[in-house]
Amino acid sequence: MTEDAPRRRPPWSRWTALAVVLALLTCGLPAALLAGAGRRAADRQVVARPAGASADPAGPAGPADLADPADLAVRTGRHLAAQLDRQAAALLRGDRAGFLAIADRSARSALARRYAALRALRVTVWRAEPEGLPTAVPGQPGRWRQPVTFRYCLVVPDCRPDPVRVQTRWRGSDDAPVLLAVEESRSERTGPRPWEVSELVAAVGPRTVVATTPAYRERLPGLLAGAEAAAEVADRYAVAGPPPDRYRIFYAGRSEWLRWYGGGRPRWTAGYAVTVGDGRHEVVLNAAALTASGPDELLRHELTHAASLPPAGYSGGQTWWLVEGLAEYAATDNAPVDRYEGLDEVHRFVADGWDGRLAGLAPADDAPADRAGAAYGVGYLAVRHLADRYGEQRMLAFFRAVLHEGRTVSEASAQVFGEPWQPLHDECVGYVRTRT
Repeated sequence: MTEDAPRRRPPWSRWTALAVVLALLTCGLPAALLAGAGRRAADRQVVARPAGASADPAGPAGPADLADPADLAVRTGRHLAAQLDRQAAALLRGDRAGFLAIADRSARSALARRYAALRALRVTVWRAEPEGLPTAVPGQPGRWRQPVTFRYCLVVPDCRPDPVRVQTRWRGSDDAPVLLAVEESRSERTGPRPWEVSELVAAVGPRTVVATTPAYRERLPGLLAGAEAAAEVADRYAVAGPPPDRYRIFYAGRSEWLRWYGGGRPRWTAGYAVTVGDGRHEVVLNAAALTASGPDELLRHELTHAASLPPAGYSGGQTWWLVEGLAEYAATDNAPVDRYEGLDEVHRFVADGWDGRLAGLAPADDAPADRAGAAYGVGYLAVRHLADRYGEQRMLAFFRAVLHEGRTVSEASAQVFGEPWQPLHDECVGYVRTRT
């Protein structure tokens, strides 16, 4: 289980959040059923639909309703897969009419919006894995429900596809079931992704893709330039493998902030990174939290999370100071310590009686903004001290040992620094006190 680790929103733009979520559940169609369906589940493709479409349109039961239920489910599953294949091929070749052709008229408006968003994001892979056989809807002859995990890549054609699990609804027919709805992935821990529920425009660079709603279209060039510069910094903190093939950044207006990935962030949150697949983290920026100074430090912070975190994210708790401290360290981009904007907040926090425990720094969701800002500042200073004392590479090795290899901070300290952790911890705390 993972937890949110949000970033505060001060007068400046860089207090940020980490909301890392477990990788989504995926599973394929059992082999016995695949044989009945006559194809591999990994080759199937599907599209999802945001909430809000109309109820299932009425339709009479077809002749197949009189068939044996088990045989009918197998046959319907095979035809559903074929429909999804046709829709996926249409999406990838840019055929909007073909993409909508398998759907009932009542579902087409939402599906058209989704098609446009995915095309704007330059979808390059789209395939579906129906889970088991479709199930008949009780009391509604000819109606079916089919859970589907669909997998996709954006921009990069050979990425490790990210999964999203959704529920689909259909009206059966002899050989061409009609798609009635694709429900948004609100049952997943991350909540709906931006392209599931919003109209999007996007800009793509060599290292990043940035998307937002049409209301913020004019900000895309500046956001893309900032993201590309931040990616150069974040790439240096990919501690356990290559950096992401593309950093994905979504710029959220007020309503999108409350809906994308489930919303529910503390009021002082300016941004967060969320786990969406095996090793990928997407970044969301809160438009309402950013000032005219721009999102540069916020982008460096969040993209460093995307580069440095373990594939499944992390659970917060006692290593919060290390995760956020590294992101703050990257956000400052080697600026002198005395230029760190949060020093005054750290000073007040220390003076008010901080207990000197790094493991207890994580702020509560309802913490005051200055308390959250001070926690990030303490994490930054502790990580900065480790980098200054041992060099950046050994500091990163310590991070990797704790976050990626699952070692305790005591074990990692002995392994990487050759010293027991408690005296080194106290040294970090002393550094925090002397710098403020």
